[in-house]
Amino acid sequence: MIRIEKKWFIAIMGTITHLCLGTVYAWSFFQTPITEISGWSNAEVAWAFSLSIFMLGVMAAWGGNKIEKYGPRNLALMGGFLYALGYIGSAYAIYSQSLWLLYLSFGLIGGSGLGLAYVVPVATVSRWFTEKQGLATGMVVMGFGLGALVMSKLLAPLFLCLSNYDLSKTFLYIGLTLIVLLPFSAFFLKLPPSEKEVRNAKSSLDSSPYKFIFSRSFTVLWLVFMINIVAGMIFISFQSPLLQDILKLRMPSSTDFSDPKLIASLSVSGASLIAISSVFNGLGRFFWGGVSDKIGRITTFRILLALQAIIFIGLIFISHPVLFVIFVCIILLCYGGGFGIMPSLINDAYGKKLMPAIYGAILTAWGVGGIIGPQIVAFMKDNYPESAGFYAFIIGSLLMILGLGLSYLYKGKEILEA
Repeated sequence: MIRIEKKWFIAIMGTITHLCLGTVYAWSFFQTPITEISGWSNAEVAWAFSLSIFMLGVMAAWGGNKIEKYGPRNLALMGGFLYALGYIGSAYAIYSQSLWLLYLSFGLIGGSGLGLAYVVPVATVSRWFTEKQGLATGMVVMGFGLGALVMSKLLAPLFLCLSNYDLSKTFLYIGLTLIVLLPFSAFFLKLPPSEKEVRNAKSSLDSSPYKFIFSRSFTVLWLVFMINIVAGMIFISFQSPLLQDILKLRMPSSTDFSDPKLIASLSVSGASLIAISSVFNGLGRFFWGGVSDKIGRITTFRILLALQAIIFIGLIFISHPVLFVIFVCIILLCYGGGFGIMPSLINDAYGKKLMPAIYGAILTAWGVGGIIGPQIVAFMKDNYPESAGFYAFIIGSLLMILGLGLSYLYKGKEILEA
C-alpha cells in the first residue's frame, strides 16, 4: 500500500477543493445561453460572474484573517456550502428570469462561498511546506484552474443531457453535486502543529497586518496582480463567445446563424476552448510556481506580463481560430501563473504568521479584476459587436505594458524591513 506523507495528502485535498470551486471559471459556457433564453444583455449577464469574483476577493480578505480563529475546516465547509447554494439559487433565478436573484445567488452568495473556501487550502498548504512552497501551493491553485475543464466537459454536458437541456435544472444539479463533493475534501484541511517559530513570533509578526496592507510595496503588488487578473478575465468570461465570433466571420454571408445545428456546433467549439484553456490555466499555476522557486517570484511575474503584452498585440492582428486558441491558452497559462506565484511571494515577504491575512487582502485585486475584465468585453460586445475583440485586445496590451512598468517599483526589502 502506498503511504502518502501527511502534508502531501492535505495538499491533494486542497487541490480537490479548488477543483470544485474552479468550476466558476466555466461561466462563458453559460453566458450566451442565458442571454438567449432571458433576453438580458451581455453586460447584464456578465455582472453575475463579475459580482461572484468581486465577492471572492472581499470574503477571501476576511477569511484569511480568521483561519486560526475558526479553523480551516470550518471556513472551507461554510464556503463550500454557500458556493453550492449559489448555484441552487441561480437555478430558480434562471427559471423565473429574475436578473436580481441571479446577482444575489451566483454573485453575492456563491461568490462569498468562493472567497471563504478559496483562501483556506492555499494558506493551509503554505503552512505545511517550508521547502518547494511555490510547487506545493502551485499544485493547489492548479486545481482551481482545471475546474473549468471539469465543468465544461463533464458536469455541464452531463446535467444538460439529464435535464433535457433545461438550463435551470442544470444549475440545480450542479449545486446539489457540489454540496456533496466540497464538504468531503474540506473536511481534511487543518493547520500543522504550532511551530516554535510561530509560537515565539517576533514583534514584526505580531503586528497588525493593516500597516503592511497600506504600504507602498503592497499597493504595487496589488496593482500588478490586478492587471494580470484583468487579462485572464477578458477571456475566462467571454472566450467561448469571442471564438464563436471569429468562426462566424469565416463563414459565408448567406449562413443562417439561427440554425440550431450551427448553434450547437459553435457551442461545442466554445466548450472545447474552455476545456483546453483551463488545462493551461491550471498548469500555469503549477509550472510558474515551480519556476519562481528557482529564479525568484517578482522576476517570474515580470516574464508573465511581458509575454502577455506580446500576445495581446498579436491578437489585435490575427483572425484565425487556431491562432486565437493558441494565444488564449498562453494568456491563461500566464494568468494562472500569477496565482501560482503570489502565495509564495507573500509568504517570503511577510512570514507564515501574517501570510493568510495578507494573502486574503491581496485577493481583493481578484475581485476588482473580476469586474473590470468581463465588463470590458461585455461593453464592447453590446456596443461594438463586430469589433469587440479588437478593442478589448488593445486595452489588454496597454494594461500589460502598464503592469510590467509597475512591477519595477516593487521593493521586497521594504516589506521585510517595515
